[in-house]
Amino acid sequence: MGISVAAPDRARGIADRQPEHRRWVPWLIALGYVLAAFAVTWRIWAHPTVMAPNTGDRVVNGDVLDDFWFIRYPATALAHGHLPALVSTTVNWPRGVNMMWNNALLDAGIALAPVTWLAGPVASLAVLLTAGFALSAIAMYVVARRWGAGHTGAAIAGAIYGFSPALLVAATDHYQLQFAALPPLMVDAALRLATGRGRWVLTGLWLGLLVSAQLFLGAELLVFTALAGAVIAVILVVQRPAVLRANILATAGGLGVALVVIGLICGNALLSQLRGPFAQTGSPWHIGRYGTHEADLFTAPNAVLLHGDYRQFLGNTGQWLAETYAYLGWPLLIAVAAATIRWWRDIRIRSAGVSFALLELIGLGGHHTYVFGIPVRGYLLPWHWLVKLPMLNQAVVPRLSILTDGLAAAVVAFAADHVIAAVRRQHEWRRPALACTAVAALAVVLVPLIPRPVPAAAAIPAPAGWSAVLTRLHLRAYAPVLVVPHKASLIMSWQALTDAPISIVGGSCMVRSGTGRGAQCETGAVWNPSEKGAVLGLDRLSDTPPRPGPSTHQLVSALRDLRVGAILCFGGASTALARFLTAVLGHPAAAKDGVLGWRLHGAWWHRVNMTRAPRHDHRHVRVSAT
Repeated sequence: MGISVAAPDRARGIADRQPEHRRWVPWLIALGYVLAAFAVTWRIWAHPTVMAPNTGDRVVNGDVLDDFWFIRYPATALAHGHLPALVSTTVNWPRGVNMMWNNALLDAGIALAPVTWLAGPVASLAVLLTAGFALSAIAMYVVARRWGAGHTGAAIAGAIYGFSPALLVAATDHYQLQFAALPPLMVDAALRLATGRGRWVLTGLWLGLLVSAQLFLGAELLVFTALAGAVIAVILVVQRPAVLRANILATAGGLGVALVVIGLICGNALLSQLRGPFAQTGSPWHIGRYGTHEADLFTAPNAVLLHGDYRQFLGNTGQWLAETYAYLGWPLLIAVAAATIRWWRDIRIRSAGVSFALLELIGLGGHHTYVFGIPVRGYLLPWHWLVKLPMLNQAVVPRLSILTDGLAAAVVAFAADHVIAAVRRQHEWRRPALACTAVAALAVVLVPLIPRPVPAAAAIPAPAGWSAVLTRLHLRAYAPVLVVPHKASLIMSWQALTDAPISIVGGSCMVRSGTGRGAQCETGAVWNPSEKGAVLGLDRLSDTPPRPGPSTHQLVSALRDLRVGAILCFGGASTALARFLTAVLGHPAAAKDGVLGWRLHGAWWHRVNMTRAPRHDHRHVRVSAT
């Protein structure tokens, strides 16, 4: 028999016990979350096949354009009769990419493949975004209920977590972070194993499925979930060592089952990621520079309704708009602290409150900073040491706030039960007075968190002649094409929107550099000087006014090294770029509505192309729509 760490009987579920005929209440709450999710994303649903989220600057951000490609990739693989490959040269030709290093949304892409086939990748991402809000809230509600919260407290917790400022910020740029339904369920499953509240075989199986799903959706959130789970586990060990000792065998057995499930589902993917030809170490981002600024906790971002000049705040603090997740507002911060102190004897509140504080401390990063005006050296902060660990050394620590929001929501859920129970114990005029006070206090906590609808902008469609020129070039399936001017994210989105069967030379992705470290595609760490110089030179020719382009020798050398099969140029035949390409390659083989195309073939090309590209083999490299 398992040992529970729930609160005493007087606070466990007292607040909202429902009679049998009111079992519809959870379904009504879930429906409310779904309607709220549509309300938050209504700007996208006004035109779901063309509208996508942005950060408020009226253009779709590069990361979102990249996700058009990644959500299309699994759908096209399924259309060809197979699962998406983990390594593909359909982007970053001829080197290719490992999907496990690129937040490829593989399982989401598979699940949403019918939507992608029918309405396109933008519509699929609209579904994913809306589901991220609704399912994250539902997951938090279910977990809070499972640990004894009443309907009211659990519903509030679900709303705080599922529509938290962190998820609203992530919604503008990072789908893999915004869909945060799995972390609460993973932490819940692990805690049920540790406390003996679940059957170890079934709970271990469920945990393994959840971890596998999160791994294919986005590994970074999985890493932070594991970190949060470890912090909670340590706090529980300190408080109730006997509880965990009593369930150590069941916990080990459940974790063993989970590992077996993960191995069966993700083993090949993990081997490809960690030991395959594209295995890498480190990150192209300056991980050590990231961290939550103390003012992020109480300075409202543009993602909430009541906010100030947030961009000015970011400029003053040197932060990125899409990497500030910590806001909760003074009222909620005070409420979490006050509830933790007031109901310290409730182990649920105590554990969640202390975990919240520790994870917020970790989220400050590992560099020199100020905490409420007091200078703190980086080596005094936990992240300074944690960032040296594998996997954590590639994680952007401010994103840990997604998990801390869940802990704050849990404190509110269980504290709400105590407040409601206290109200019900009152008599005469004291009951309505205390109830009104509690409602007013809740309003003060929640009003600063009211979300603003996710800003949206129309995705830039492919040039009018894009598909016609590709068709007239008569290229073999997934032939490598260099598109100039070379705007990597935009080109990937065009391929995704039109489902063009080409392989993109270059692209916006993360790959292994020559030294084995992670690097961005098209940088000097990946392309050689000839390749980089030629593509940059072609882009300079498209500037207004045009700047000097590459030499003929440099261009031909780069085309040979990149094994280019065709070149697409948009902007019209009269541009300096088009005239230069015509002078070097001859008249285009196809032209339509300002888009020109050249096939690199014939005697001249065979003379200069000393190394022929291998034929694209669909048996070994899975094809993609992008």
